[in-house]
Amino acid sequence: MKQSRDAETDLNLYYFSDFERHNAEIAAFHLDRVLGYNRIPPVVGRLINVTSEIREITTDRKLSRTFFKSPVGNVCFHGQCEYYCSTEHPVCGQPHTLEVSLAAFLPDLDLAPRRSWRSPWRRSYSRTKLAQWEKEPDYCDTVKQTPPYDQGTRLVDVIDMAILDFLMSNMDRHHYETFETFGNETFLLHLDNGRAFGRHSVDEPSILTPLKQCCRIRRSTLLRLRLLSHPSFRLSDVLRESLSQDPLSAVAPLLSEAHLSALDRRLHTVLRAVRQCQDKHTDVVYNDMEDMGQTQDWAML
Repeated sequence: MKQSRDAETDLNLYYFSDFERHNAEIAAFHLDRVLGYNRIPPVVGRLINVTSEIREITTDRKLSRTFFKSPVGNVCFHGQCEYYCSTEHPVCGQPHTLEVSLAAFLPDLDLAPRRSWRSPWRRSYSRTKLAQWEKEPDYCDTVKQTPPYDQGTRLVDVIDMAILDFLMSNMDRHHYETFETFGNETFLLHLDNGRAFGRHSVDEPSILTPLKQCCRIRRSTLLRLRLLSHPSFRLSDVLRESLSQDPLSAVAPLLSEAHLSALDRRLHTVLRAVRQCQDKHTDVVYNDMEDMGQTQDWAML
């Protein structure tokens, strides 16, 4: 574990240089479910033995060569990656036991081909350059005229994803995936959430840019957000209860109370942005519930 539960990402660190956190992957899966999206494949926390479950059985020689024993006798490794894969930034057991997140495998690409899409609101991944959407206030008008965002639900799908990312402070959403079989009548896969939940004391408003620029939101999403803002059904309380079901919660809470409180604060920011849109536009809410029966909880909102 390279970053403790209570630690915050250094404000001087760029988003593309942040650590990947196993508890962020777990918490993102639970948050995605609480929001009613169900677009992250199942993720669960587990304690593993890095010696017997990785080092002694791996057939990857490059990986096996990165294992070493630390000065205090812990078994460590660093694998191979672009950032933080070195003996200066190892992953270490205690002395063999390590917390990890395990994600369900998606179907093989031969069985269920997927397509990777560059997010229209992808960041520049540069220390000196801004992305187009950061320079053009009317950028969404261009997106709306560009396939596949010019028809179907793809635009509100991306806005759903932006709301998820804002709530968990994930600035690293450069791509998303879909199953090719369904064409544009599909759902997004919210993969790779390890850089979420890095900061709780600071919010990043630019993550909400798709919502603010496009002023569109699913009705079902809006109703769920309103429900989760009620004192009797507060987002932080619901997520805390959901996370308590993960095996790693027996070791320590997967999110600190500061991160849970930040979720409630950010939720109110999202709802405020929607109200500001509604003050300026009449077609903000996309009705995806015309053929659905209202639930008692939602009907009261």
